Amino acid sequence: MTDPLDPVFPDPGSDVGLYVHWPYCSRICPYCDFNVVRDRGRVKEQTRLLDAILADMRAQAAMLGPRRLASIFLGGGTPSLMSPDAVSAVIDQARALFPPAGDIEITLEANPTDAEAGRFAALADAGVNRLSMGVQALDDASLRFLGRDHSADEALRAVDLAGRAFKRLSIDLIYARPNQTVAGWTAELRSALAKGFEHVSPYQLTIEPETAFGRALRRGTLTPPDEDQAAALYEATQAVLQDAGFDAYEVSNHARGVAARSAHNLHVWRGGDYLGLGPGAHGRLTLDGVRTATVAHRRIDAYVAGVAEHKPWSDREAQSPADAAEERFLLALRTVEGAPIGLLADLGLSPDAAPVADLIADGFLTATSGRLSATAKGRPVLDGVLKALLT
Repeated sequence: MTDPLDPVFPDPGSDVGLYVHWPYCSRICPYCDFNVVRDRGRVKEQTRLLDAILADMRAQAAMLGPRRLASIFLGGGTPSLMSPDAVSAVIDQARALFPPAGDIEITLEANPTDAEAGRFAALADAGVNRLSMGVQALDDASLRFLGRDHSADEALRAVDLAGRAFKRLSIDLIYARPNQTVAGWTAELRSALAKGFEHVSPYQLTIEPETAFGRALRRGTLTPPDEDQAAALYEATQAVLQDAGFDAYEVSNHARGVAARSAHNLHVWRGGDYLGLGPGAHGRLTLDGVRTATVAHRRIDAYVAGVAEHKPWSDREAQSPADAAEERFLLALRTVEGAPIGLLADLGLSPDAAPVADLIADGFLTATSGRLSATAKGRPVLDGVLKALLT
């Protein structure tokens, strides 16, 4: 089994990660463009969906043949709304179908409401060993703006409860909110770090067109920070986290030490195979030696019906070697590990010629130890760096 902390790309067709998408949310946040639906307590529908996820997992296991389990990530949506018995069923079946070589990381995303915090101990008993908490902000005005259904005090109480059940905790926070100041964000970030998280994912607020925020932006009723202020908030984020002992091992992910890095995310970023289970879930599988991209049906009823008909995917595409290499390169360059320089040849590029050599000379990229990595100067403008490389 590939060591999730060793910066070596997994071999195609080796260990598999598991991503499970639970689409239900108690409310839909105005910035969210994920495949989510309101949780209206439809127990029969949720039972059918769980059965379909388990059946889909069995079918994909039969198709793949013997593999070992690298990691499990339950995302959404809000998988902490799942019953602990349902979570246990997913984990137990995954372990049976893909026996792991040893202990593996099993992450579940959670919101810090009182209702969900009450499940934390039971979720740990079900097998979850890492909790990713969608706190997003630690002041009530910002939480109302972001459409969250918890207060700052409620979030802090939930963090304390989570700390009793899980040794590994991660927090998601959103910055570059309207009217946010560097001083205010710095204080908020330090307050979150004081709770002892080993992992922080700070995301700059992105306004997606088909969201409530996107519509507000078009109406002129929402004004996000300008580029200079967003850049100042980004720099403050890096400085505070670095001072607190966190390393930015990926553009939006910081860990307090190598062991605190997300093994599941590293498996994906390094190009490992992973199953996508649940409505709209994406997967990457090596089938008959070919890297294959899969996308499950987005609607719950379509996914359930598709699994029953042995057609869970709305899209299945065998990637060309060039497309597979490009995707692998794009993901790897987001990490501090960087991408193997050998991938450049698959993309028709040379480290000694433009545009690679130009980006290295300008200080956006560095080439060391057989890897191409973005520098501190290059990471904030990585989209532009990638565009220069691949167009």
